[in-house]
Amino acid sequence: MADTHESNLNNGTVGEAIRARRTHLGWSLQKLADHVGCAKSYISEVETGRRALPSDDVLAKIESFMMLAPRTLVERAAWERGVRAGGPSVERGIDQLQQQSEAGRKLAALLREHMGKGKNALDELYRAGRLHGLLGELSPAETSAAESARRAGNIAKLPRKLPIEVPLINAVSAGYPREFTDLSYPARVADEYVKCPDIDDPDAFAARVVGDSMMPDYRQGDVIVFSPVKPVKNGSDCFVRLERDAETTFKRVYFEKSESGEELIRLQPINNAYSPKVFPREDIAGLYVAVKAIREI
Repeated sequence: MADTHESNLNNGTVGEAIRARRTHLGWSLQKLADHVGCAKSYISEVETGRRALPSDDVLAKIESFMMLAPRTLVERAAWERGVRAGGPSVERGIDQLQQQSEAGRKLAALLREHMGKGKNALDELYRAGRLHGLLGELSPAETSAAESARRAGNIAKLPRKLPIEVPLINAVSAGYPREFTDLSYPARVADEYVKCPDIDDPDAFAARVVGDSMMPDYRQGDVIVFSPVKPVKNGSDCFVRLERDAETTFKRVYFEKSESGEELIRLQPINNAYSPKVFPREDIAGLYVAVKAIREI
């Protein structure tokens, strides 16, 4: 059941809202972490903005446990993701709108205060600089070099978006399927993250390669980023999750059919020292396309 404290949740980030609510309830980080099913350090880093936003499922769980109205945090997170995806120009625009909104409230209060004080009241306010200052905040001059260049037709090349943090979920075998664990973290949650400025899939994840069956294209220790939204095509390099015991592997994928018409998936190593393996389609629980490789030199 929600209380009047919810009115404060519209201000600040999702992390700040969670911390404000948790503090209001007198709960420890450990208490909230135990309910969510993650480490105390993860909750702490979400609250301080050092981690990527949790998934909507995790936020809904936090809302329920902390007795908040449904979607209080989920909708706030959607807003934050939109702002981040828009990049620095969108963030600057929002800051400007917030400043203008505050200036508008101040101007309205100033006018109400001087209503009925005579026809010279506004002139006196303007001469004193108070009215002029607020009007300037409502219509700020464009003085930045980037804006001047834009008006002159010389478009400044600014970053299109802020880098998102992709969860690094343990390791994926570049050999044959092996036992795999994501440490039972919720979706989009991990102990380690990698920044990817050119990835815009919020469900993207990364895994560190183990083995040499994808040599020479991929080496042991490479961090590969996978995107669940990218379509899988013949010859795609994929994170493959098998139905059997949720084992995983990293292979080049080909779609085939048996003589009887059964749909098959061939997992093809790049390293010729390894042989391909073929599985019935129903034995493959998931295919996620590799979109980026990160390698230490």
